[in-house]
Amino acid sequence: MGTLVYNNLCFLHSRPEARAFSFTTRIVSSSEIGVISKRQVLEQVDKELSKGDERSALALVKDFQGKPGGLRCFGAARQSELDLQVPQRLYTLDELKLNGIEAVSLLSPVDQTLGSIERNLQLAAAVGGIAAWNVFGFSPQQIFYLSLALLFFWTLDSVSFNGGVGSLVLDTIGHTFSQKYHNRVIQHEAGHFLIAYLVGILPKGYTLSSLEALQKEGSLNVQAGTAFVDFEFLEEVNSGKVSATTLNRFSCIALAGVVTEYLLYGYAEGGLADINKLDSLLKGLGFTQKKADSQVRWAVLNTVLLLRRHEAARAKLAEAMSMAKSVASCIDIIEDTIDESDI
Repeated sequence: MGTLVYNNLCFLHSRPEARAFSFTTRIVSSSEIGVISKRQVLEQVDKELSKGDERSALALVKDFQGKPGGLRCFGAARQSELDLQVPQRLYTLDELKLNGIEAVSLLSPVDQTLGSIERNLQLAAAVGGIAAWNVFGFSPQQIFYLSLALLFFWTLDSVSFNGGVGSLVLDTIGHTFSQKYHNRVIQHEAGHFLIAYLVGILPKGYTLSSLEALQKEGSLNVQAGTAFVDFEFLEEVNSGKVSATTLNRFSCIALAGVVTEYLLYGYAEGGLADINKLDSLLKGLGFTQKKADSQVRWAVLNTVLLLRRHEAARAKLAEAMSMAKSVASCIDIIEDTIDESDI
């Protein structure tokens, strides 16, 4: 919901230059791997991410992937497993319905909570304006200039901050006064986080509100959401050729938020930006509308199956994220919750 954020698959650009791995990374990669515990590795992952060294963090995770007592679930839903779950071909809306998925409720999210808050604020502003007119005796000319000033600030926010100020106000009110909205955002981001980890994309951080994103990033242009270690994806994009494996992974990640909401509530409210970004990516890669729709439907089916299978992990992950647990702590919860037989 996501900045991804894909609020929100928010892909924050990594530095293009390669960085030397830290001493700790070389230790984990050496013959001493057997004496390094999972907790030690994850603590080091947090340290590398906090320093902004995404390459070293990803190398640590990959080095410990599949090792005895290591990270069993990272990349567990690989390309072959995704294809085995749902073979990649053209899918119709009727096939989604056969799997209990109403495409309109899932792929056309409308944020009714924030929409209601916005309408109430507009009504309150109108009532307040009328009351001020009666109390202070404003002239029509003064009201005109006041309206002009408000229009100017609204335009400034739209142009300079991409609507960031307005989003900050609405989102803050939503989290403060609507427990349903607050819970929905958490579950949405937990969906992004879990699916990314399962398909082998390392989450590097998350924020659950626009205010938190502002405090962490210092910018109104950054929305709340989950961010990922995505330099490999960006390298493929910059080369002009995105592999089918990479595209499939990020398609599932992009839709994980709306799919999570749909499975929990029967419809999705957040995640329109995620869908639009994925659609723009597919069109940028030269997909026809028919092929793009089929890619989205395939990703929806796969993501639904993964989230249904790992519902317990998603629920515990959401609880951890609501307590602002670190990325490494969230990963540890996923690893501890998912049973060996479910990988």
